[in-house]
Amino acid sequence: MMNLQKCGELYISFFKIGGLTFGGGLAMLPMLQREVVTERGWCTEEEILDMYAIGQCTPGIIAVNTATYVGYRQAGFIGGVSATLGVVSPSVIIICLVASILQNFIHLPAVLHALAGIRIIVCALMMNTVVTMAKKGIIDKLGAVLFAGGFILACFTPIPTALIIVAAGIIGVIAKRIGGKKTS
Repeated sequence: MMNLQKCGELYISFFKIGGLTFGGGLAMLPMLQREVVTERGWCTEEEILDMYAIGQCTPGIIAVNTATYVGYRQAGFIGGVSATLGVVSPSVIIICLVASILQNFIHLPAVLHALAGIRIIVCALMMNTVVTMAKKGIIDKLGAVLFAGGFILACFTPIPTALIIVAAGIIGVIAKRIGGKKTS
């Protein structure tokens, strides 16, 4: 009975995250931190950042990977399924509704302006997330160099982001083994 209650909580929490987050996986991080870390206490801020980083490196959608992992940690396999269904349900519902009516209104200036405004807000939320993650993740000079290098490569070259992340991870592991101290 307790496991079903936990699965219901996971579904509802991730339904809220999935339903109120516009802009994809990166835009969901502030809400994910608030719901999973602050309100529910299901994991620490460092754990959610680690889960998020792993979610970016693994195939699939970051939001789904993170939800699955949090759900699994809280209630096993069925918890992972509940959290995953929770995070994708709003998107499926919204896409079906929007697709059925948007074609009739997409040309209207008010709709175009609303979508432009949403994009701006998503950019602001993503910048806030970058600053928050940088404060927690950059703990030494190597971390700062990897962050700056990764940022420059991701923004100004066609190198896939996943490759940049893997390369930074490899550099961090090698540096730790050579230096024998904690790196980012």
